Amino acid sequence: MTTNAYLADCRARLAFDLLSNTWNPVLIWVLRDGPKRPGELRARIGGISPKVLTETLRRLEFNGLVIRHAHDAAPPRVEYELTPLGRTLLDPIGALGAWAFEHGDEVMAAQDRLGG
Repeated sequence: MTTNAYLADCRARLAFDLLSNTWNPVLIWVLRDGPKRPGELRARIGGISPKVLTETLRRLEFNGLVIRHAHDAAPPRVEYELTPLGRTLLDPIGALGAWAFEHGDEVMAAQDRLGG
């Protein structure tokens, strides 16, 4: 594969942009086990506001990674689920997580040395 990730129309840059948003990979990872309601997502993730959760889910839906299911019920019920395309990101996100687990202490030590 030959790519120039610095070009705006490069497919690799598209992938980097998708994964560089803090919440995109987190939500994709949490949805790996099946559909979840927004409240379930907030409870599993922690630290994400309802507004940011909604924005992130809309962004993932726009990119074809998540599908929104609205159920006719009282009260109305909404669930989000990974699409087949969204599932293709689980292995790369898992690999990044494994890297972070293995090298996270080194990164934090470098930040401590240079950040004070």
